[in-house]
Amino acid sequence: MPKAGIPPSALHSAFQQSAFQQSAFGNPHSALEFGVVSSEPLHRVAVLIITYRTYPELRRCLASLAADGAAVDVIVVDHESDPAEVAAIRREFPWTRILVEPANAGFAAGVNRGARETAAEYLLLVNPDSFVEPGLPARLAAWMDAHPEVGIVGPSISNPDGSTQASARRFPDFTTAIAGRSAWLTRVLPGNPLTRHNLPYARTAPGEPIEVDWVSGACMMIRRGTFDQLGGIDEGFFLYWEDADFCRRAKQARWRTVYLPVPGTVHIGGASSRHASDAALQAFHDSAYRLFVKHTTPVGRFFAPLVRGALRARLALMRRLVRAQVRRSHE
Repeated sequence: MPKAGIPPSALHSAFQQSAFQQSAFGNPHSALEFGVVSSEPLHRVAVLIITYRTYPELRRCLASLAADGAAVDVIVVDHESDPAEVAAIRREFPWTRILVEPANAGFAAGVNRGARETAAEYLLLVNPDSFVEPGLPARLAAWMDAHPEVGIVGPSISNPDGSTQASARRFPDFTTAIAGRSAWLTRVLPGNPLTRHNLPYARTAPGEPIEVDWVSGACMMIRRGTFDQLGGIDEGFFLYWEDADFCRRAKQARWRTVYLPVPGTVHIGGASSRHASDAALQAFHDSAYRLFVKHTTPVGRFFAPLVRGALRARLALMRRLVRAQVRRSHE
């Protein structure tokens, strides 16, 4: 059942055409056409896409946004840019703003960089290796309009085969290592109680919103007021776990995070990290440790050396598995 304040009927009423027509999406350029200088932002939603050497995927992502391009502010923060690729994409998608970054400062820094370039009321984070459902920015914004107590909302994210990604989760605890999204127990027995504890989306009826601990930054909409109150994304997380940290800080500030199981994106996954797979593995484990230390209790800090050791052991194991896969692929 949805939490208090999120009646099931609201999911449908928020999508009504009348609400859409009354929003800024109906005519995003009206102020300019009539020569009126407005204090309101031109676009209510900014789509932020953070890239690192993912130009083929980025083109497909932008193509999926073409129907919404005039109604939203699409901002690409491109790390370690290729000037020729950037010029070509600007010609292909002239409604897209590309911010060129000479160095890779990480996902969190990229989000903050993009957010500084827009006054939009809502920020929609989208991974470049994703296909966005047409109309998604307007749908999520309309739903957020109807639920001012919600600071973050995440739609359903699908795998290329049509299955649903585990994008809505509980904050990590001692069960996550054995029953998290990619854990062995989850793969073998996906319906076990520990996995259902960690992945609450599995208990959600179609179309029924549910309050969760955190949603994946692969596709999440953030209210601007929430983003500014929290000071943006913590740039101490270079890659991975920054979304869980942001949602935890939002909860501490009494904002709600909701999983809204409507079609959002199809997410391929791993496009940026494939260019530096070992560095991505290192970043995953470093960020996991940072998340633990940042949010654990005073008693939990006593176990920090044990957690660090366990993460280092897991990192070493993952590196061996990756090397073994590479060797098999060349045989």
